[in-house]
Amino acid sequence: MNTYRLSNTSIATFREFLRHCGCRYVGITGGHEKWHKEGCTRCVIFQTHIDPIPEFILKSNLRTIGCTRKQFEQWLKSHS
Repeated sequence: MNTYRLSNTSIATFREFLRHCGCRYVGITGGHEKWHKEGCTRCVIFQTHIDPIPEFILKSNLRTIGCTRKQFEQWLKSHS
């Protein structure tokens, strides 16, 4: 069984996951990339100059889109 570390998630991988979840790219403001998912009250935001994405940022954004760590890990498994 593979264990995936959230702290090793690249920006490119997270972008692909966001598209998979139905998020749409909004743009970049001040080095922060912004994504929106219909029905969410907040946008997904992460810094574009820090790769891989810090784990606390990733966890916060997963909560924002209503996704669990387990769901994200299953997606990673199916795309590796």
